[in-house]
Amino acid sequence: MGALARQGRRTIVQERFGDVTAVLDEAFVATVEMHRPPENYFDVDMIRSLADAYGALDAESNCRVILLCSEGKHFCAGANLSGRPPSSTMAQNLDAPDLLDREAARLFGASTPVVAAVQGAAIGAGLGLACSADLRVACPESRFAANFARFGFHQVFGLTVTLPAIIGRQRAIDLLYTGRRLTGEEANGIGLCDRLVSAETLRAEAHALAAEIAACAPLAVRSIRQTMRAGLFDRFRSATEHETAELEWLQTTSDWSEGVRAARERRAPRFVGR
Repeated sequence: MGALARQGRRTIVQERFGDVTAVLDEAFVATVEMHRPPENYFDVDMIRSLADAYGALDAESNCRVILLCSEGKHFCAGANLSGRPPSSTMAQNLDAPDLLDREAARLFGASTPVVAAVQGAAIGAGLGLACSADLRVACPESRFAANFARFGFHQVFGLTVTLPAIIGRQRAIDLLYTGRRLTGEEANGIGLCDRLVSAETLRAEAHALAAEIAACAPLAVRSIRQTMRAGLFDRFRSATEHETAELEWLQTTSDWSEGVRAARERRAPRFVGR
């Protein structure tokens, strides 16, 4: 990790990885924060930066838990479908989906437990990122959606595996088929988030949960995590291979092109089934 710094009474270690910062505090919690406000749109570079941060923290003996969060209004509003710079479009991001799969796999292969603080939107691949964490803390204003079908896409980021594991197969099918959006209360009701707190206290409450985990025996926590996530990495890799194959053929369809156009033009898509 990087150089030591002092912030109030707390001694921390901090480092930057592209648009991601990692700050390790004396509670053994590393705050990994995305800095692309307000939407924090994802792309391969963002996921690579997160994976780099996770890898560095895995090697840091004083890091016991990662708090995943973001600067701005939204946790991660998925990919930028508007085509406006500086973010790239979904089509551009997914021209090489194997690169996304490779970097996402690095997140799932990390050893340190992760608590996600989800403010605003966790949409599409942003939901996939939230579901990569062990626990999610949200507020009533949070919004969750697996809205891929609404734009002619297939789900990505291993949601094929993670979403059913968290909320059950039938609820996952409901969300994936309809692409409907859940409020924080609805997400809490089906177990998609693990704590529901006020927007004002979200970051503090998420850090408190991470610190509570970090106060336990670190070797025992990692051992328990390894048991509870046994086989997840292999299932994730298998799922992303299939997701990528489905995504690639869908990209050749008229409905895909219409979904991207409709998102850019902020209108309802007119799908024709070809």
